[in-house]
Amino acid sequence: MTGHRIYSISVASVYPHYIAKAEKKGRTKAEVDEIFRWLTGYSQAALEDHFEKKTTFQDFFAQAPALNPARSLITGVVCGIRVENIEEPLMRELRYLDKLIDELAKGKAMAKILRKPAES
Repeated sequence: MTGHRIYSISVASVYPHYIAKAEKKGRTKAEVDEIFRWLTGYSQAALEDHFEKKTTFQDFFAQAPALNPARSLITGVVCGIRVENIEEPLMRELRYLDKLIDELAKGKAMAKILRKPAES
């Protein structure tokens, strides 16, 4: 599959930037990891294994054990483009991840970021 240059970049090379963005706004690495696990279905050990192996974004999402069906509820703008309107499936997955990290950095509650129903 040919596509955007980001597809061949390792997740591990971008991961520290996600953490830095979150920590700069008072959030934690654990919250970033929770977002990754929620979105992809990877366990923490599997995530760390992919980071260590320097898995590309293309392979990372292709091998994801259980992409969360609630990810379709993620809407909004990332890099000037509405995520819900992105037709390329892999780019949409990448932008979902970007959007969730953006929401984390903006101080949104984890329950809202992870699209959990409000508890009554």
